[in-house]
Amino acid sequence: MKKLIYFIGIVFLLCSCTKEVQIDIPGYEEKIVIDGNIETGQPPIVLISKSNDIYSPTDLNSYLNSFIKGAIVTVSNGTTTIQLDQICTDDLPPGTEQIAADLFGISVDELSNFHLCAYTSFNPVIWGEIGKNYTLTVTYNGKTYTSSTYINQPTSLDSVYWKAETSYPDYGYSYARLTDNPSTYDAYLWQVKRINIQSDGKPKDNIFTKTFNPVFDDEFVNGLSFNFFYENPMSFDDSTVQSQYKGLYHKGDSVVIKFSKMNQDVYNYFEKKYTQLATQGNPFATPINIVSNISGGALGVWAGYSPSFDTLYCQ
Repeated sequence: MKKLIYFIGIVFLLCSCTKEVQIDIPGYEEKIVIDGNIETGQPPIVLISKSNDIYSPTDLNSYLNSFIKGAIVTVSNGTTTIQLDQICTDDLPPGTEQIAADLFGISVDELSNFHLCAYTSFNPVIWGEIGKNYTLTVTYNGKTYTSSTYINQPTSLDSVYWKAETSYPDYGYSYARLTDNPSTYDAYLWQVKRINIQSDGKPKDNIFTKTFNPVFDDEFVNGLSFNFFYENPMSFDDSTVQSQYKGLYHKGDSVVIKFSKMNQDVYNYFEKKYTQLATQGNPFATPINIVSNISGGALGVWAGYSPSFDTLYCQ
């Protein structure tokens, strides 16, 4: 009887502590999204689009229709200011197809399949140079958005090497050794492509691809020399690769590694972005706000990169 009374008391206590909580979720507000970058020896490229409501359609057409045309976009390096040209993949000047393919990150064969528009300049006076600051200004619908980014001195990897897995002697990850500068803040981006020549005379990969978590900084490795490895991101979408070999390079692969430096605000943007992508759908993950480095109320990033390149032979 005492246990029953105690149990009933606990139930009443718990019931008395309940409270209905109402959460006022703000409505959707459309914003401009700016995705721009400039790197050493390359023209600036800026994609401008509109943000989408989380409940809006997510098909290819709705994505392509979100891109904005007719904006005024300028880039300045402190001494020269150039207004960027609007170019679209299905209306390119003859001879610029390969350049456009590299800028958009798709193959030449795919260019005509999509109506993608971006802003860039083929005038080399505004192309990326080490040690220069680049200011981006976007004007659209009476509003102006600005940002600036700096192209750092690049850092080269000490060495790169391939090491076969014990269980799969013909497959392995790509490894590298890096010595970080102790006197500066450094953040890095890792991209790769295979240049094996196939039977059709073309390289295996047309463009550089990022790994699943391609950015890191020197918060825990400042001034240290250390080894690290990355997976083969191209293998995950390749239906010819068996599941146990996903993420690995095959013996005989030739891999170009593009290792780029970036500013801290650019790193903060991408670190939050890739963390959000990795934890999406996880009910226990901490909510993440991706902080833009663009002023004026736009989302997105204006990023400067200074890459160094290495060729890894998987032998």
